[in-house]
Amino acid sequence: MIAKATIIQGMYLDSVKLMLISKELRACKGVQDAVAILATKENREILAATDMLIDAIKDAKETEIVVVVKANSMAEADAALASADTLLHAKVGKRAGKSKTLNSIKSASASMEKADLCLISVAGKYAAAEAEKALDMGMHVMLFSDNVSVSDELKLKQKAISQGLLMMGPDCGTAIINGVPLAFSNAVPKGRIGIVSASGTGLQEVSCGIANRSRGISQAFGTGGRDGKAEIGGIMLCACLEYLMEDNKTDVIVLIGKTPVDAVQHKLWKLIGSSTKPVIVNFLKDMQVPEIKNLSYAASLEDTADLACKALNDSLPVEVKCFKFDFAKPNIAKDRKFIRGLYSGGTLCYEALQLYKREFGAYPKSNIAAESKDMLSNVWHSEGDCFIDMGADDFTVGRPHPMIDYSLRLKKIAEEAADGTVAVILLDVVLGFGANADPASELAPVLCALPTNVAVVCHVLGTAGDPQHIEEQLSKLAACGARVFTSHLKAVNDAFTLLKAHRRENG
Repeated sequence: MIAKATIIQGMYLDSVKLMLISKELRACKGVQDAVAILATKENREILAATDMLIDAIKDAKETEIVVVVKANSMAEADAALASADTLLHAKVGKRAGKSKTLNSIKSASASMEKADLCLISVAGKYAAAEAEKALDMGMHVMLFSDNVSVSDELKLKQKAISQGLLMMGPDCGTAIINGVPLAFSNAVPKGRIGIVSASGTGLQEVSCGIANRSRGISQAFGTGGRDGKAEIGGIMLCACLEYLMEDNKTDVIVLIGKTPVDAVQHKLWKLIGSSTKPVIVNFLKDMQVPEIKNLSYAASLEDTADLACKALNDSLPVEVKCFKFDFAKPNIAKDRKFIRGLYSGGTLCYEALQLYKREFGAYPKSNIAAESKDMLSNVWHSEGDCFIDMGADDFTVGRPHPMIDYSLRLKKIAEEAADGTVAVILLDVVLGFGANADPASELAPVLCALPTNVAVVCHVLGTAGDPQHIEEQLSKLAACGARVFTSHLKAVNDAFTLLKAHRRENG
């Protein structure tokens, strides 16, 4: 394997364009891996962790673009680097030819005088400053960017509260505001259920579950995953909860996220107890909660959606739209005995860990385990029963999120199936705005080529209104032998049932 790199000076392209270039480079002949990325401190740390930080780029400045290629031969590496130069300059040329570019929040706001919300996605080192500008202009903020310091997050959220504004994020990937889906979101109808969520795919799973029960969403706020930690103190969880408590268009409230620290929980319980509205809580963990009249604790994301719809008391039946498929009993080879979960959604992966512990009594290995003893020693090499969040930094350096780009997960699926010890592969397939336009068509060739002695279970997250057409996605995957479900809980339970039955039959 040959590794070569180059530094590009005096040029700037945003992360999306660089990710697209990286994808094109990985398609070049003989290239095993490639990345085009800004040489920021955070990016260099990730490159080092993935063995892509070679000597040729170690001294690159933070404002410079680095291109790293791993290829089968020197000639193929050189050809890929030459292609990179062409692609980089082509992207710059396209940008320069656009008729209108808004270069600041101020100019964007001036072109939309009534704008009161700003969605920000820039490099982490610039994100806090841009968010502060938006707050100073009286706009609510959804900060998609990550790599923002805890101190900056705290400062921004305190400022937002002092001005009566919402500061969603950083690392807020999903929200639905006044019926408009933002970032990774799904097509859901307007309704009377409001959601506050510290997690992205958790919000998506529950909002889709509500939509698939013929109910709708008033507002769905993302807070960012750190809001419930001691350093932030649940500022935005509490603010969003209070908003929904006072909102006359919201009758039922849902609260989702990894378990907040005790002090934040205490604030939330106090707020919930002061409201007359039903509140459904899911902290993605089996736990005891206070006895509060209007509080219900949900055992799963599926249960969360179901309880929220029932709490409306609207006299309509709470029925889930079902897509029925007949699944043959899989012919799992005797020597295969492990389950591998390959996820694009971090919250879904985390819920799978909790469901596994509930079923088997201990946590499996994972790259997002809560305790060090359960962490994978190497995220690139599975061991035993394990569940991997492929949206984590190790897998996304220079790549679009796996909800968008399936290339790395396709390789991993084939790799796990080729491992003669793997009995069941569990996948999530996330639909909606921002996600891959036709994931089933990308997965189908790989799934159809897998050995028939391994079972594949897919959870397809979405609604009938999503642009990917959920029924078509389910049918394509089922045609390749996958067992498909629109409920994460049902998909996980099916995978566990297969695994336990196989182990019983084969000792």
